[in-house]
Parts: sequence; structure tokens; C-alpha cells
Amino acid sequence: MSTIRPFTERIKRHYGSNDYIENENQNWVSIIQQLKPAKPLYILFPQLITQNARAFAQAFPGKALYAVKTNPDPNAIKAIMAGGIKNFDVASLEEIRLVHSMCPQAEMHFMHPIKTPEDIRSAYFDYGIRHFVLDHEDELYKIMRETDLAQDLHLTVRIACPKNDSALIDFSSKFGANREDAIMLLQHCRSVSKTLGISFHVGTQTEQSARYAMAIHYSAAIIRESGINVDSINIGGGYPVAYQGDKNIPTHKDCIDSALQALKEEQLEDLNLLAEPGRALVANGAKLVTRVELRKDDMLYINDGVYGGLFDAAKWVDTLFPTTAISCDRPFDGDTTPYRLSGPTCDSLDMMNGPFTLPSDIDMGDWIVFDNVGAYSQAIRGNFNGFGHADVICI
Repeated sequence: MSTIRPFTERIKRHYGSNDYIENENQNWVSIIQQLKPAKPLYILFPQLITQNARAFAQAFPGKALYAVKTNPDPNAIKAIMAGGIKNFDVASLEEIRLVHSMCPQAEMHFMHPIKTPEDIRSAYFDYGIRHFVLDHEDELYKIMRETDLAQDLHLTVRIACPKNDSALIDFSSKFGANREDAIMLLQHCRSVSKTLGISFHVGTQTEQSARYAMAIHYSAAIIRESGINVDSINIGGGYPVAYQGDKNIPTHKDCIDSALQALKEEQLEDLNLLAEPGRALVANGAKLVTRVELRKDDMLYINDGVYGGLFDAAKWVDTLFPTTAISCDRPFDGDTTPYRLSGPTCDSLDMMNGPFTLPSDIDMGDWIVFDNVGAYSQAIRGNFNGFGHADVICI
């Protein structure tokens, strides 16, 4: 977790804790007004994350694997486990080490389709990982070689789904075997895998729950054509979250129900089920507090941006995070204006067009609070131009 050095003494004075404010009645707005953060500040709400994890676990009749990449903050991971999800989708040795340090007995699935030989070997021999995903024949050879022809592997073949125009990002554009290759991989993996699975990812922020059913039907056709008995099916992630301006976004339960109905229609309901929720569990579990450093007409220059915690607000994603303005010294006049935002780096790509509707009289020293930043914001932020630092507190 990021440190909170600039705030340590003030937090001790106000709340008696270095980084965890255990006062349910403490209003987060007053926290900002008292701390007056000069650097970007994340406010985490672990209880919300726990509630989300519990709701997903209750809706999904299989094994849910938390996608660690979404938010690797230890407080988020602890909250996920408190909600009953104690299995993990990991994509790197670093994520494996993190989860192992917090829960040595956790079941981890190495879900990145393309892994380095060194990471495969360490995952298997040093951390006891037996679940590996692949989407290419050479990856199968790599896994077998680096595990010394292990006989206790649980392999999963990831397939590429047909193009999903309703997703913000189509995840089959980078990973996943095409139909012909997937059939071949299932046939080759069966004899060297203790259990064999098939998986897909419909794409992030998919707006149509029916896409899960379509992916199930596509997977079923591949299974039938391969002539291979499959033990499990992983319906992946992509469960959407409503941001500002989003309408008719399906819930994670809508997506799960769509998949379950398709499994029933394909007579595959007896397969072991897995899913990889991420965004849906943590998005609403954090706020990001930024400060206005200068105003030029409808452009507000703030102290965080697309190279920091607001990557998804850039033009290549254009996420409209819900925002709240907090005045540093006065009440706002009530009128609002659409603004563009500029991050702190010297790069002109560090811009967020929005528009973000904020008070007309917002100015230097006021704060803009972005909601629903619990997913990816902390994980993606870098230190370009030296603007990477962010403080973290929990409520």
C-alpha cells in the first residue's frame, strides 16, 4: 500500500491511527477538509469491497477467482477475502508473491496466457501453483518443460470469442485461441492434464449480458468438435460497473444468469464453474482526491492525471468518473460548468476531455473527488515526471 507520510501526524491527531480511520460516522468530506491533501489521496472503503465480494459469491454457484491486477492493494485483497472469495487470478510472479505473503494457503490460478519460463518454474516449484492457462501449443510445451513433465497440472485452454462491439475493450483481440487451434489444444492437453478446462473473457465493461451466453454456446461447440471431455469452464471477467452517463448497464448477476442459462441449454451445467471478477468487486471501493492547481477558462489543471490514477479518463478510454467538488475555503455558488481536465505532467497527452460537470466558481486549491476508482487506478499509476506518489487511507 502507498505510504501516507505527509499525513501521518494529522491523521494521528484527528483519528489516532496511521492509515486506518475506524470511525463509521466520520464523513469523508470532512476528512478531506481537515487533512487538506496537497498530493493525490485515495480513500478506500474495505467494507464496500467486502459487501461486493459477498454478493458475487452468493450469485455465482462456482469458484470465484479475484483478478488481482484490478487492485493489488493489500487492504482490497483482505476485504475480498473477508467477503468469502479466497481464490485468485494472478498474472505474474509479483502478484503470486503478494497473495502468498498474505495467504500462503490460497489457491492461485496463473491466468496469463503467455508466461516466462522462469515464472512458470518458480510458480510450480516455489509456490505450489498447479493451475495454468494457455492459448498456444508452444505455451503448452513451455509449461510441460518447466514443470519437469508434471503429472498434477490443471490446464485451461483460453479461447478467443467472436468480436464483442458492446465491450469497452475486446479482450479476445490479444489473447485466446481461434476455433481450430482451441480444438487442437484441448486434444493435446487432455493427456497431460489432471483436469482440463476451457475459458474465455468477453471483454471489459461489456454492455450486453447476452454476450456471456453467446460465449458459452461458442465454447460448447468447440468442446463437441474436439471430442474431448472437459472438466471445467471459466466464464472470465468483464462484469460492468456503471460510471457517469452509463445507462442500462447489466449487473454481475445478469451476466452470471445469462451464462448459467446457456450452460443449461448446452447440458453443461455439471461442469465445474469458475469466474474472474475484478472491477465489479472493487470499483466503488475507493475515491481519488485531487487538487486544482490552476484554472484557464474551462480547463482545470489538477495534481493527478492519465499517467497517474486517471488513465481510464484519457481519450483512449473516456471513462466519465462521477465527481464531487469540495471547496477549500468557501461555499460554491451553485451554478455548474462542463470542464476539461489536465494532469500534472509536461505531456500534452495528459488530458481528460470529459466533460466533467463541476461548480462554475471552482478554482485553485479546491479539490475534485473522483468516485468508482477502486479498479485499476492504483494498479496502473506510474511515476512519469515524478508525479506518481499518492497517499492512501482507509475508512
